[in-house]
Parts: sequence; structure tokens; C-alpha cells
Amino acid sequence: MASTLAQSPAATTGTAGSIAGFRMLHTMIRVMDLEKSLAFYTGELGMKTLRRKDYPDGKFTLAFVGYGPEDEGHTVVELTHNWGRTEPYEIGTGFGHLALGVPDIYGTCERMQKAGVKVTRPPGPMKFGGSVIAFIEDPDGYKIELIQKG
Repeated sequence: MASTLAQSPAATTGTAGSIAGFRMLHTMIRVMDLEKSLAFYTGELGMKTLRRKDYPDGKFTLAFVGYGPEDEGHTVVELTHNWGRTEPYEIGTGFGHLALGVPDIYGTCERMQKAGVKVTRPPGPMKFGGSVIAFIEDPDGYKIELIQKG
């Protein structure tokens, strides 16, 4: 039997004490070409650039994109661009994907494919039943799952 957050003792207490005020703020990914990544996340996915800051001493730039600011309860994506990087990042075997709920998965994938976005799994039902999903890739090869909502 699944318990809700309100019912679960773990929802308010962790090993270090109260976690009642905790919430997810952002996920960080490293990108090769910040402008290309910003164009993808703001253009193709409709996010907004929430803030951007250069760190000259550290030779990197942070840009935060999302559908709304963290102080309004939104989780965002932090794009980290390390200046002077010439080799693509290895995504590794531990990272899976980001996920976005979309109202029209078929139309969204068609529009993105026409815009040159790589659709790695066309929209359709999950193999073993359930949600209608698709997968796309951002300019650095990070997988993004699209899930039909509504």
C-alpha cells in the first residue's frame, strides 16, 4: 500500500532531523556550447532563461532555465559552461534523463523533428503499458523524456 507524503514519517524526518522544508531546486548539466543549449531549452522546450552569471575567476558561466523561478516552487535546469572546453562531456552510465510533461506529445515531437531536434524514441505507449512517452536529445546528447499529460 503506497503512502502519501503527508502519511509518511520519512517526509518530515530524515537521518539529520527535520526535512519538512526541503524541496528540489535544480538539476545541473555541463554543456559545450551555452548559446546552442540556451536556444534549445528556451526555443524548443519553451523554458525561460531565469538568470545567467559569468564567473571569470573560475572560467565558467551558469545559466538557469525553467518554466518559472525556484522561489515560486519550480524546479529548474542549471546549464554549466566551462570556458575553453574542447572535448564533449561523457554523459556516463549513471545519468538517465530529464522528464517533461507535455500536452500534445505527437505534435510536439513532429514540431521538434522538423526543427532538427533528434527524436530518439518516437511517441507511443510504454512497452509494458502505461504512459505515452517519447525521448529527444539536447545539443549535448542528454536524453529528455516527454510524457503525455492531460
